[in-house]
Amino acid sequence: MVEVTVARLGLDSATNSYVVMLREKGGVRMLPIWIGKPEAESILIQMNQLKRERPLTHDLCKTLITGLGGSLRRVSITRVEKNTYFAEMQLDSAQGLVAIDARPSDSIAIALRLGAPIFAPEFLLTDVDVDHDDDATDLSNPTPQRQVLSAEQLQAYLENLRPEDFGKFNP
Repeated sequence: MVEVTVARLGLDSATNSYVVMLREKGGVRMLPIWIGKPEAESILIQMNQLKRERPLTHDLCKTLITGLGGSLRRVSITRVEKNTYFAEMQLDSAQGLVAIDARPSDSIAIALRLGAPIFAPEFLLTDVDVDHDDDATDLSNPTPQRQVLSAEQLQAYLENLRPEDFGKFNP
């Protein structure tokens, strides 16, 4: 297993789906994972350190884990079957280590909130051609100041982003 970080979040214009790009830590190989809009919003909110009026489901998961005295040791992208990725969250609890089957998108959103490392099998990492436009927005850089966004404001923000703001993905 290789430790990876969230390099960026983008929109695949070919499928109109969100893609989270994981990059090997200290390396250049990538792992693109197509995810749903709610998970993309949650990851984007955490990456940019935005505040919501009410907690999201991933915020609730963080609160449950820590409130019950647990901690997230790591997230592992475990395998891919028929274009579906699988992940596992390893939680330390009073009863010992507990492995929880989860979707990678949810696992990533929770790992970002808890500062837990993310790992992927080496065979899933690949050299992916990612075009970087000069005016492309790199969503992995936090905004200079925290903002409080309502659900409507966040939706408007996401709807006004252009595919060019994310770069082009050619998996």
